[in-house]
Amino acid sequence: MAKKKIEQESADFPLMRENYILLIIGFGIIMVGFLLMMGGKSDDPNVFNEQIFNFRRITLAPILVLFGFVFEIWAIMKKPKEEKSE
Repeated sequence: MAKKKIEQESADFPLMRENYILLIIGFGIIMVGFLLMMGGKSDDPNVFNEQIFNFRRITLAPILVLFGFVFEIWAIMKKPKEEKSE
């Protein structure tokens, strides 16, 4: 009887444990992308620093952030595996 009650309570949640783990992973991917965008400032405001236009900041990091958001959408939409009950 207690097992049925637990199964009914878990059915009320829109996302399962697996979805939340994937959401945390996606959030981490987005944060890494934003961290890769940081830097490239000049110490002297009158001097232009070319480092703001390197591959990491204008190509790699935005692609990583975009992938992170797509991963988040997939994590929300993913249906968890159904457990076999005997």
